[in-house]
Amino acid sequence: MANTKVAIIAANGNRFDAYKVFNIATAAAASDAEVGIFFTFEGLNLIHKEAHKSLPLPEGKEHFQEGFKQANVPSIEELVGIAQELEIKLIGCQMTMDVMSLEKEAFIEGIEVGGAATFIEFAKDANITLTF
Repeated sequence: MANTKVAIIAANGNRFDAYKVFNIATAAAASDAEVGIFFTFEGLNLIHKEAHKSLPLPEGKEHFQEGFKQANVPSIEELVGIAQELEIKLIGCQMTMDVMSLEKEAFIEGIEVGGAATFIEFAKDANITLTF
């Protein structure tokens, strides 16, 4: 997938959302695509230093926890680390952070803070654009 650019918007913040975002992003990056993720609103939980370690499962889906364990699915914390190793661009939404009174220090190392214009600049020539 060389010369492919993938732009992802992460606007939701439960564990299913995190798996969707990070599975697609890391698979694309591992295939040599350039990948950027814009985290906004509840999606900021996916890169919050503490919140990403204990994201809830959607109500009524708690039984999936055992399935994740049996299938040896990496934790969200591990997937975040893989994303960082693969140099996926992680952009935290400045507006949402301002609205929620959150500082950059509340998030994992290596994120960029920017607004919608920052993401648009990255995504303007993306081959694939996804929203979760």
